[in-house]
Amino acid sequence: MPHPQMFDDDDPVLERVRTIALALPGAEEKVSHGRPAFHTVKVPCYYGGARKVDGAWEQHPRSVLVHLPAAERAALAEDARSFVPAYLGPSGWLGIDLDDRTDDAELAELVEESYRTVAPARLIAELEARGD
Repeated sequence: MPHPQMFDDDDPVLERVRTIALALPGAEEKVSHGRPAFHTVKVPCYYGGARKVDGAWEQHPRSVLVHLPAAERAALAEDARSFVPAYLGPSGWLGIDLDDRTDDAELAELVEESYRTVAPARLIAELEARGD
């Protein structure tokens, strides 16, 4: 049974994530488990997530899930906007709640850093050749 769509196509925050993620070499979008997933060979970020709190699901529909190096993840985990997402959290993923005031430069940095952890070397070389 397919998952229901868990996002609004017209969400302006999603559009900001989409613009940043799809600007990366080889990046495409698909829907995975009802949420937008941006990928090359592997997925560097998802839009939207959830976590379990005291046995109940807490939705974070306007968030980005990223996979960061351990030191960066630990530092960002101290930020009040962050959360450990269900299912992906034990594999090193972190969720960051977003809103209309989220800085695009910070968002782009998070998405690119996550991309660098999973993208093939040839795509990372292409990114670096661009000067991004």
